[in-house]
Amino acid sequence: MTESRLSAAVHDRLDGLLDPVDERLAAQYPGNRDEIQPVHTIYVSAADATVDTPRLWGEQAIALLDSHAHVFADLDTENALADVRVQLGRKPVQDFRIDFEDGYGRRSDEEEDAAATSAGRTLAALSTDPAGPSWGGIRFKGLPAGERRRSIRTLELVLDAAGGVPDGFVFTVPKLRAVEQVTATVLLCEELEKAHGLETGSLRFELQIESPQAVIAADGTVAVAPAIHRGAGRLTGLHYGTYDYSAACGIASRHQSLEHPVADHAKAVMLAAAAQTGVWVCDGSTQVAPVGGATAIRDAITRHHRLVTRSLERGYYQGWDMHPGHLVTRWLATFGFYRNALGAAAPRIQSYLGRQGGDVIDEPATAQALAAVVLRGLDAGAYPESEVLRLAPSADTDALRHLVGRTTPITGEH
Repeated sequence: MTESRLSAAVHDRLDGLLDPVDERLAAQYPGNRDEIQPVHTIYVSAADATVDTPRLWGEQAIALLDSHAHVFADLDTENALADVRVQLGRKPVQDFRIDFEDGYGRRSDEEEDAAATSAGRTLAALSTDPAGPSWGGIRFKGLPAGERRRSIRTLELVLDAAGGVPDGFVFTVPKLRAVEQVTATVLLCEELEKAHGLETGSLRFELQIESPQAVIAADGTVAVAPAIHRGAGRLTGLHYGTYDYSAACGIASRHQSLEHPVADHAKAVMLAAAAQTGVWVCDGSTQVAPVGGATAIRDAITRHHRLVTRSLERGYYQGWDMHPGHLVTRWLATFGFYRNALGAAAPRIQSYLGRQGGDVIDEPATAQALAAVVLRGLDAGAYPESEVLRLAPSADTDALRHLVGRTTPITGEH
């Protein structure tokens, strides 16, 4: 290697300028975290949620599947329907949010106190159930002046009734409008941990993006970006609020949906702001449930399957489900998406790992993306590792994680 013609002093100046930048970027963008992102979150009013809710949702989903099998069969392009039925009977719900906000409404303090206590006991019980959700928590009313004390009281009662912080617990902060609300939420977590004798850092939260001010602030900046970095390692996700956001943008109710251009814009900004931070992005909900006559049910099933597939194709790997019937199309679309992706990704990963060339010569970043989608499919249960190895013998889980997690090039790569 030829000696540099630059003096040592110049190199030292460059190091002095860029070393702090490197450290800041590494802290701000640590990459994806090792936890498995759930494929969905279900929201159930605190007035209705019980320890039996996930099981009952699964049973109702299976009943819909069996009674409209021909409709689902028409959507099953990857031969996944039998496995979907197994999933619905084994572990239908991955993330369970007990709602004290819009889905619960305004009630007396006594009634909400009782519901909060019940919610805490429910979440504690489900956290130890192997068939229960891996994640669970509440959405409280938020931190505006008129709701703040009620929200905090509800959260405290939930934690007390749960006997601490259940495994996988997270609470949702709705209606983010200013980054200072994130700073306040971090402070709230710290003080609750002290006051209730909880482990430091055990409380985590997600932000619901349902106000345009959370995307574009008054000064024209992207508010959600600094909001993420004020999360102090406690922020787990950004959840898009379909209907509040659309309404705030002036969209007529009949046109409010996950695929409206204002939704696509907001979610694209969220995705870019959260990239490589370890914060997950979650798509919103649809209010169209598979109920009513045969035609209405068929249309709702087809619509939800299309919306879930569309979200997955755009990089939103989690979404809201608001009705038991949504579970069938959630899992069917998810399994179908990842099985289809595996067929395309596995041969390219094998060629990349073997440096065999092939029709497509992939760059390291592309190999990383290919490995990431295969790992997501494994996490979701869309296929076993044996199926991955059948298509790509070198792509065991360790090799895939190495591709996803590495930060420096592998010697000899293209």
